[in-house]
Amino acid sequence: MAWEEQVGSLARERGPALVGYAYLLTGNLPAAEDLVQEGLIRTFSRRRSTADVEWLEAYVRRAILNAYLDTYRRRRLWTRTAPKLAAATTSDAPDTLATDKADVDAALAHLGPRERACVVLRYFDDLTTREVADTLKISEGAVKRYLSDARAHLGQLLTEQDGDAADVLPTARRTR
Repeated sequence: MAWEEQVGSLARERGPALVGYAYLLTGNLPAAEDLVQEGLIRTFSRRRSTADVEWLEAYVRRAILNAYLDTYRRRRLWTRTAPKLAAATTSDAPDTLATDKADVDAALAHLGPRERACVVLRYFDDLTTREVADTLKISEGAVKRYLSDARAHLGQLLTEQDGDAADVLPTARRTR
């Protein structure tokens, strides 16, 4: 049986069961149908040798689960990142931006030289912790400790100046 026939046979014979499986994951029939299609595409996008329908169904179920988890992870990452992106793109008045820059500059001046160097290399030069450690000739653990201390210190300083809590440095990039 050719793989095209296998897809048709699997879709006809086990399609409703696959949609039911996907529905249990999503709770939404159109999304479940899309997941089944994605699972079939992932399974049969690489031409496989002839196999029985039970093996193919198990493979498609695994592809459905992987597609669901990929979508969930992307959505979760987006919901954590979107508010930060939206906050970062809001346009403030020029005087507010100048004040914020002055506040950050003043707060950075209160850091020790190692902490400040780690913050600048990590968040402004966008280096990884390994690259920062190599540049400063210190261990990665020390870089992480300096960044953690600097973050806490900057958070306190900027909160005192601003009167409300501020996310000083992006946490998602911190461990890269």
